[in-house]
Amino acid sequence: MGRMERRQAGTNLAGLRDHNTALVLGLLRAADERGSSRVQLAAETGLTPQAISKITARLLAEGLILEAGRGASTGGKPRTILALRPEAGCAVGIEVDRLRSAILLVDLAGRTLWRRSLSVGLASGEPARVVAEIAERVREAVRTAPVGARVLGIGVGCRGPLDYETGVLHRPAGLPAWDGFPLRDSLDECLDVPAVLLDKDTNTAALAAPAPGSTAYLHLADGLGAGMLLSGSIYRGARTNAGEFGHQVVQADGPVCTCGARGCLEALCMAALGEGDVQTAARWLGLGAANLVRLLDIDRILLGGYRIFAEPDVYLRTVVEQIAAHLPDPAWQDVQVSLTPAGEDAVAVGAAHLVLDTMLAPPAHQPSAAVTEG
Repeated sequence: MGRMERRQAGTNLAGLRDHNTALVLGLLRAADERGSSRVQLAAETGLTPQAISKITARLLAEGLILEAGRGASTGGKPRTILALRPEAGCAVGIEVDRLRSAILLVDLAGRTLWRRSLSVGLASGEPARVVAEIAERVREAVRTAPVGARVLGIGVGCRGPLDYETGVLHRPAGLPAWDGFPLRDSLDECLDVPAVLLDKDTNTAALAAPAPGSTAYLHLADGLGAGMLLSGSIYRGARTNAGEFGHQVVQADGPVCTCGARGCLEALCMAALGEGDVQTAARWLGLGAANLVRLLDIDRILLGGYRIFAEPDVYLRTVVEQIAAHLPDPAWQDVQVSLTPAGEDAVAVGAAHLVLDTMLAPPAHQPSAAVTEG
């Protein structure tokens, strides 16, 4: 069955009621301001009309959704349209880089309500102190939430490598104090929220700009990495450590990288930037992008990170030139290159979306077994 034909159904797991409720919320979130009727929700989930009525009644009573008018008549009584109530809930998104962090609060529609930048990152001191400072700013963010809004959770996009399953950092280059540090659980212990989710910064940034086909998001800031959305899903690899784009060796006798190897793409970019040579940094980035396109045959490249946004025209032009120069048939293998539409906050925005995508269960992530709910 093709992707557009696949029905998004409920599940018979122990958390049946919560799962199916999240499924309905996810469908309403995907519908945006258009909303959806109870009949449409039943058809899309495979749940019975009675189950949908119970779920939507609960959500209406809890204030998470509202009745947004009636749809056009198709011959019978016009159907009531249900829509998500954006101000009823929110999520926190955090970017944690080597030298800086950003924290923002978004509503259920993904609109930013509050934002702060911090001159604190992984290289700012002992992990416990850094976590404590970030946690205090998160509490500040939560205090600004709309009255009555429920905080669904906190998403964190952090410089890797890290284990997505356990929430533990694994030998981040040049940061030995963070090796084996349980960042997700440490934040969870500090904060009274339903969930803390952690992923690599490049993965969350890729989630901030979903698109059909395959996308590679390249992030140049205090380091260099990539997040890959392949067929609509983040590709994390066997150990959830895919995307260490900056540590591909492209010059065997090149400068020593913070990871200990010589000639890594990140080391070459950072060396050029240290000398104020943006053009050379952009050329190395473009070469790496071309390697990625040759390897994965992807549709588009998105560029982000504060280094990129400092000189966007240089990076865009040079990456396009390098990809064209290294493809045997650029006209056939047409790769679109652009800045991330999520802007400089792409990592934090995507981290907040990670919470919304998980807690509101978007259709693309749902199991396919049809069930009913009593």
